[in-house]
Amino acid sequence: MSGGRPPADSAGGATDDDADRSPVDDADVCVIGAGPAGGIVADRLADAGRKVAILEAGPRFDSADRLARQERAIRPFYGPQDVWDGGGERDAFSTTGEWSYPLDLARVKGVGGSTLHWQGMVMRLHEDDFDSRSVRGVGTDWPIDYDDLRPYYAAAERELGIAGAQDNPFAPPREKPHPMPAFPPSYSDGLFAEACDELEIAMHSVPNARNSESYDGRGACVGYGTCRPVCPSGAKYDATVHVERAEATGATVIDRAPVQRLEHDADSVTAAVYATPDDERRRQEADAFVIACGGVETPRLLLLSESSRYPDGLANSSGLVGKYFMDHLFAGVNGVIDEPTRQNHVGFLTSESHQFYDDADDQYAPFKLEFFNFAGPSPVGMALSGDDWGDDLLERLRRDYGTHIGIGALVEQLPREDSSVGLDPDRTDDRGNPVPHIDWSVDDRALRTIERVNEIQREILAELGAEITGRIGPENTIPTFHHMGTTRMGTDPTESVVDPTLRTHDLENCWIASSSVFPTGGAMNPTLTIAALALKAADHVAEAL
Repeated sequence: MSGGRPPADSAGGATDDDADRSPVDDADVCVIGAGPAGGIVADRLADAGRKVAILEAGPRFDSADRLARQERAIRPFYGPQDVWDGGGERDAFSTTGEWSYPLDLARVKGVGGSTLHWQGMVMRLHEDDFDSRSVRGVGTDWPIDYDDLRPYYAAAERELGIAGAQDNPFAPPREKPHPMPAFPPSYSDGLFAEACDELEIAMHSVPNARNSESYDGRGACVGYGTCRPVCPSGAKYDATVHVERAEATGATVIDRAPVQRLEHDADSVTAAVYATPDDERRRQEADAFVIACGGVETPRLLLLSESSRYPDGLANSSGLVGKYFMDHLFAGVNGVIDEPTRQNHVGFLTSESHQFYDDADDQYAPFKLEFFNFAGPSPVGMALSGDDWGDDLLERLRRDYGTHIGIGALVEQLPREDSSVGLDPDRTDDRGNPVPHIDWSVDDRALRTIERVNEIQREILAELGAEITGRIGPENTIPTFHHMGTTRMGTDPTESVVDPTLRTHDLENCWIASSSVFPTGGAMNPTLTIAALALKAADHVAEAL
């Protein structure tokens, strides 16, 4: 086993400016990004005895501070960026196009990445998602199919720790049960079930990356209900699990070390140039590099690494780095009913429906229905929204709180070359680099599908006798912050950025482990597929070293 600096302590480790951020000598692998993909790759390679350096742009958060961060999350004074110290010049971005993209509402820079604030739903893509062009007549086919990724899906479920059940008749085939039993349906799921039975809509459990029982040294969920944006107990998986495991077997984490550019020779990356908190530039050399910065920062880093040999950006001979930016679109209908719904009974979804998913074709996209356990304001929010106080306020809270109900859905967006992540020519971040510029477009097929989804959602709420109070439809749909597609995978170097092993076509020692490699997005939350691809990438890197 190769040595490294001592692993961080259980409270989360140092993030002070004078911490040692020296490059790792004689590194076999440099992993850029300490989110789920980077953490899994680093863990696998460190466990195999490779000397691994992990460069992370953000800090290492102290786990002892999570209760304080939870308090921020539930106080209306704070916004989404305050919980995990986001925003500001460091996280600046710009957006134009048909639809404005609110990037900073849901991203975290730090050890753990987006899994620090994710909701934790994890499901496999369906078989047809890998063959969209062949089966549905739109999009493109992946260069791998479901069976290629199937063993990695099984391994990813064990690595993350998934609670689930084999009660989904629409799910793709699997090998064995999930590592933990599913969470039981919530109280409000029972209300939905009565209406769905009448409408012949099948409900089933949601696989969750949180412990329904003790698993992997972490305790069972204790029901804080603030899973998004913070789990104080550690029952919900986050990537610090794999980062700390990698450190325990010799990997070195250098936090608050944003990579500024990648240096290279004719066909290989030679070093990652990173900045320290005092803005000193250092170079991390390695035999292999794995970029795991997500669907926005990965293409940005490649574009920032332009040179005379690669004037359009690194790994960009196809001209497609940053192109085909996709997200999942949200559709939802909310209402109130004349009985308690016990909203926020748990902080995550326990039931959904994939019944309509594989009906997708060239006119309608795949989608899944989500039955919310929370679909209304908190008592604090309600109190602040009115001018009444005292007995009048109490009466309004008794009348209006706890009767909200809602149904959401994720809808696939097709890859479009004019939907992209690029570099802003006029605005720079705190290090003087161009900020990411997002030009986001939404296809007509997705908008038609959202209208169809709304109709189904209204039917269910009507069966419940609900009064409709809100709708997110095709005219006001929002992204779910699943950044995909910007370094797409394929076999043709002129039509893709990485090959089926996740290695870039242009650079023999550079791999990308990220949702950015997805050729299409389907309508399933992407993290399990990210984890499966990270495991696959780690195998290919190990073979190449």
